[in-house]
Amino acid sequence: MQHTPIRGIIAYPVTPFLADDAGIDEAAFRRVLDALLATDPAAIAILGSAGESAYLREAEWQRGVELGVEAVGGKVPLIVGIGELTTAAAVAKARFAERAGADRLMVIPVSYWKLDETEIFAHFEAVAAATDLPIMVYNNPATSGVDMPPALLVRMVREIPGIDLIKESSGDIHRMHAIHELSDGTIPFYNGANHLALEALAAGAQGWCTAAPNLLGSQPARLVAHIDAGEMEQARALFYTLLPVLRFIVQGGLPTTVKAGLRLQGLEAGDPRRPLRPLAGERLETLRHLLATQ
Repeated sequence: MQHTPIRGIIAYPVTPFLADDAGIDEAAFRRVLDALLATDPAAIAILGSAGESAYLREAEWQRGVELGVEAVGGKVPLIVGIGELTTAAAVAKARFAERAGADRLMVIPVSYWKLDETEIFAHFEAVAAATDLPIMVYNNPATSGVDMPPALLVRMVREIPGIDLIKESSGDIHRMHAIHELSDGTIPFYNGANHLALEALAAGAQGWCTAAPNLLGSQPARLVAHIDAGEMEQARALFYTLLPVLRFIVQGGLPTTVKAGLRLQGLEAGDPRRPLRPLAGERLETLRHLLATQ
């Protein structure tokens, strides 16, 4: 098992679907991944929130992993997202991703009944024991219904072999400060909240997990490069240029807004899966205007 921190942008693709709910549009998925590879990502993470992982059938999820491995092909590390209600389902997906050739997992617990910290810890412990792939633990209470505090995240990295990175997406910069302080700066953490990208990177985040490169190309990677070079004035100016798009795509829902933006830019990725609806009307025109100003 290789534990190598990833520095830079971890880019998240959408998952294109065929018409009439007939599965993944494989040709379109490859085009989306090829376009992301051209944005200078440090890694690509498939089947996350932007990839509508919660709406995929089991066979679709498995095929998505295979397509991701084929398309990314070692050009950058390929991370596979796993978010399941049951530990058994998460373990099965971890084993499948490893067999398929993924480089790393990003695991988020999902709840119907509220999970306590003992249950969360045991969930991650079981997934980590089932695979040799390194694991990024992902906290996103808004989508998962599970809120993992910094002390628990740090404890899991320290005590569960195989877990080595933290993605913090609660939108609270103080949690990233807490991760740094609790770990004495030894645990790499990643920002998953677009509006905090500048603050998080300046605070020591190793990277930014984002779907923004789908629409903004290599500009997110440039933001990281400015910060790495100590060019805070340039980083700040670029961030505020990107911020209106970053806010819009999150507030409007990543699958909906990113797929609409790709269509506006000439890369057809289909519509989001129902009950999500395509972007339309005034909101679509707002996105068209925002992208035209980039």
